[in-house]
Amino acid sequence: MKPGTLKSRRGSAGDEEEAYIGFPVTPRKDYCWSSWLLKAVVALVILMAGVLIGLSASANVSRYYYFSSIGSSSLLLSSSSLQAAGGGGTGTGSSSGNKNNTNGDVFASSSTTSSGRSRSSNNKRKKMTEDEAPPPPVLLDFRGFVDPGPPWGHSMSDPELFWRASMAPRMEEYPFQRVPKVAFLFLTRGPLPFAPLWERFFHGHEGLYSVYVHALPGYAGRYRPSSPFHGRQIPSGEVSWGSITLVDAEKRLLANALLDWSNQRFVLVSESCVPVFNFRTVYEYLVNSAMSYVESYNIDVPQCAGRYNPRMAPEVLEEHWRKGSEWFEMSRDLAVDVVADQRYYTLFRRHCTPSCYPDEHYIPTFLHLRHGARNANRTVTWVDWSRGGPHPARFGKAAITGDLMAAIRSNGTLCLYNGKSTTVCYLFARKFAPSALPTLLNLSTTLLDF
Repeated sequence: MKPGTLKSRRGSAGDEEEAYIGFPVTPRKDYCWSSWLLKAVVALVILMAGVLIGLSASANVSRYYYFSSIGSSSLLLSSSSLQAAGGGGTGTGSSSGNKNNTNGDVFASSSTTSSGRSRSSNNKRKKMTEDEAPPPPVLLDFRGFVDPGPPWGHSMSDPELFWRASMAPRMEEYPFQRVPKVAFLFLTRGPLPFAPLWERFFHGHEGLYSVYVHALPGYAGRYRPSSPFHGRQIPSGEVSWGSITLVDAEKRLLANALLDWSNQRFVLVSESCVPVFNFRTVYEYLVNSAMSYVESYNIDVPQCAGRYNPRMAPEVLEEHWRKGSEWFEMSRDLAVDVVADQRYYTLFRRHCTPSCYPDEHYIPTFLHLRHGARNANRTVTWVDWSRGGPHPARFGKAAITGDLMAAIRSNGTLCLYNGKSTTVCYLFARKFAPSALPTLLNLSTTLLDF
């Protein structure tokens, strides 16, 4: 057969196959390529459309959650600022307001139906689409930073609290009006039997003192709203006598008091402790003092030097070991260092067992190593150890007389105050039984001059 000749389909099968092989039909080949090209274009268009729709949906969802997170963060940060701007509320009011709002939100969300939640979600998405700009952020108020409010108003753990409280400004001058205050730290198991006496002691001197109470977990003291003890109980922990937990409680009290930048002096007292001078005398004595008052000594007896553990070396050597009353008074700088310390505290936790009594050794030893020249090495809290035994003498109703209180105030002992001798060495006294309260209240208007 000649090339280019087409045979009729009525021919033989071999002729038909030969014609097909030799002369492929051009229109069919064009149609095949056009069909594949059209399919590829359509698939590419569908793919691009899907990508664009996906990116648009993702952007809307991201913007919605971004705005939602900013709004929730602003609500958390703005409690004190909004309260102050809206009418001068106190820290207590703002804290309770936040809690009420939170409870209200939880109750409302739990009581709505699933369809109601869907409509609410759709409305939120619609609103966020319409309002492209995020809500303006609410910044923390400066006053909320320098005045933390009531001590129960935070939920910080001990490490968080100690880290926050150990911050100290490098600038000597403060950018706000500050009146130095004395922080009274009450370390107690439960009730404060001498609260009426302390209330009379504090009366009329608001703004010059702060009160912090560390009681056992689960105990909630009841005081009148006008009492200086009302709302002053801090988040506490378990405490057992003779263990490192007493040091933990002391550091907890110091750290909470350090959150208030106006507190400049810190006094640790117990539920059996009472003041023996009026507030003005105590305030002037402490605020104007160049020294701190932590009892610190070392004598070669089993109850002092005998408690040293050689495993504390080389950080704490035997000649560094000190003992003293746990009822201290110290300046703000020293309080910051005590709260911030981890090096020596860890040694005492490991090697000062309960028979070592860390509360009697940790702070005296630490201050001797770090701030020996700034400590007067004496306490301002009087106590009677003349009867011997592991505990000091306790005075009940029958033992309280004017002569006893006068002897405590001026017992012939001389001590140094800012480099000069004085007979005023003790500002507080312990231990007193609750039965002594009526007599002490009577003496407060005469001898004690409250």
